[in-house]
Amino acid sequence: MHANIDWLESRVKISPTREAIIDAETHESWSYERLHHRAVILANYLLANGIQKGDRVAILAPNHISYLDFIFACMKTGAIFVPLNWRLSENELEYVITDCQPKLIGVDPTFREKIGNSNDDMILLDIKSNKYVDNLLAEPQSFQTEILETDPLAMIYTGGTTGRPKGVVLSHRSILWNALNTITSWNLNEEDVTLTCLPMFHTGGLNVYTLPLLLVGGKVVISSSFQAEKAVKDLIRYRCTVVLFVPTMYHMIIQTRQFREATFPDMKVFVSGGAPCPHKIYDAFQKKGIAFKEGYGLTEAGPNNFFIEPSDTKEKLGSVGKPMLFNDIKIVKDDGAKAGPNEVGELLLRGYHSFEFYWNKPIETKETIIDGWIHTGDLAKQDDDGYVYIVGRKKDMIITGGENVYPLEIEHWLESHEGIMEAAVIGLPDDKWGEVVTAFVVVKNNLAQDELRAYCEQKLTRYKIPKQFYFLNELPKTHVGKINKALLKKRTMEDVAGK
Repeated sequence: MHANIDWLESRVKISPTREAIIDAETHESWSYERLHHRAVILANYLLANGIQKGDRVAILAPNHISYLDFIFACMKTGAIFVPLNWRLSENELEYVITDCQPKLIGVDPTFREKIGNSNDDMILLDIKSNKYVDNLLAEPQSFQTEILETDPLAMIYTGGTTGRPKGVVLSHRSILWNALNTITSWNLNEEDVTLTCLPMFHTGGLNVYTLPLLLVGGKVVISSSFQAEKAVKDLIRYRCTVVLFVPTMYHMIIQTRQFREATFPDMKVFVSGGAPCPHKIYDAFQKKGIAFKEGYGLTEAGPNNFFIEPSDTKEKLGSVGKPMLFNDIKIVKDDGAKAGPNEVGELLLRGYHSFEFYWNKPIETKETIIDGWIHTGDLAKQDDDGYVYIVGRKKDMIITGGENVYPLEIEHWLESHEGIMEAAVIGLPDDKWGEVVTAFVVVKNNLAQDELRAYCEQKLTRYKIPKQFYFLNELPKTHVGKINKALLKKRTMEDVAGK
């Protein structure tokens, strides 16, 4: 059973000398055989340091080959890979580390101070250099632990409904079937090459193209950060065929001279995800005759759930496409009945690619997985041809620059200010960011925007800080006394349109 779980070992037998990974900064490359060798060394090190099946092994670093070392070492040992979001504030990161209790954290020295005073029993492994594995001393081990396909392989944290991050547990089966689904539905093969700029602590950075391409024998170029001009140059230099960016990245890319001059002869398709994509980005690619499409996913169900031919995106503008080969979808109304064609309802997903449970959150797990279906909280509709459109969210989650933001956390922090009586936070449409976080406050005395922004910086991660503050005498309420956010949004957009 273990041989079926460790698919990198199987891939090495087929493609030992094929190039698997390239570091876009150092230009160093690794074959599948060398990539596997790194995972074996790290797995031996984990076992030698008492890390067992089910123990958590975390990483806090920019995009780096170490992410792959860690997840493939966990495939061998049964440990659970936990990529940590380095964009979190120290308070938020402390919560995540306390929640998952890792036995080891691989940390880039740049982020060492964010961990604070760690548990004395927790191992901190310096992974700044690609060569860190050469310094790991451990006797070779035999990987005999029985690992089942439903055992946890990775835990990726996402924001909860209260703003607290939730650990989404992905099994070996979840990650494998997301990859298989992507390979078969998106027609990937060993000649495909991708550039990974999206953070690999997100499901998009790991599961959209990186792991699927390594399963099929393709090539992954890892970039430690995103810079629009460099990204375009890397796409051309490494002859990339497929890539994922979020709309904020595309907004920056299409404004570069490099994009205007490039023809991207090797590129099959550009994919957008993480937030609704402005139509002007579609237009920029269509004018150049370059294939472009939008995807849909979530940490709990994998990032790849639909497929649309790029040639269909003009007629079906804004659609994420049809369900992929190995997943089921349905759209249901509030009463649970199936929605009809073009009727809006909640999107439900089901398949082997689905997550197993939320870490330490059994109630939230039962509320999300009902009769085998993941309730996404997203509203969608399906047209007469079977194409699905995401039209909104049941909850008030804001997606800004590919990041999920939950208003309640921000509202609570604002209302903790002695000068603020009430606060409401919504997302307003924005071409660059997808949405921008916008706050409405009722204050006791005069407060300046800069003062509120500085207050938010004490507690909140940068992308959660409102871009705009509106000062009101009172917040509109519904007949049951709740703040009417829909009316707030409508009034604000009308005011903006009228200026």
